[in-house]
Amino acid sequence: MTFQHPTPQPGGPQNAFGLGMSSAPGQPAQRRRPWLKYGAVALVSLFIGVGIGTSNGSAKTGKGTTDTKGAPRPTVTVTETAEAADPGPAPTVTKTVTAKPKKTRQPGPATSFSGEGEYLVGDDIKAGTYKTSGPEDEFGCYWERAKDASGEFGSIIANNNLDGPGRVTLNNGEYFKTNRCQEWKRVG
Repeated sequence: MTFQHPTPQPGGPQNAFGLGMSSAPGQPAQRRRPWLKYGAVALVSLFIGVGIGTSNGSAKTGKGTTDTKGAPRPTVTVTETAEAADPGPAPTVTKTVTAKPKKTRQPGPATSFSGEGEYLVGDDIKAGTYKTSGPEDEFGCYWERAKDASGEFGSIIANNNLDGPGRVTLNNGEYFKTNRCQEWKRVG
């Protein structure tokens, strides 16, 4: 028996590289299944494409497929209105606010006061000269300076009944009583 080298035959079956295939003498030519060849090529192409796609973004940023140019991305906003099964009263919301105190004037004796009452000069009211516009009504305005709050006749330093405007000078430690007078204001 002699061995013959297979030679490609034109128009005959071809292998994967496009070369003709010879058949052994006495055997019919075999055709490979073309769907197997195309399927294998498609599968390899798919794996290569997936590999390129995933390595493209991670090679640039190291974080997957993010945009390195910072271009705006589309945003989808979905708004849903929830309807309560029982439209009962709305919940009460309580908000606690810490109020800051207003700046007030320096504590100490007042420089104006009501025309009705008894005041300790230097404690309740500041020492000095005070003025009133006169009586609140037709009964007149009474004022009294006293050395103590006993109400005794001997404690009175000075007093007066006013039918019009008046002035009085008060010293520290004295008691000042006023009845039916308009407001007293410090003038000196």
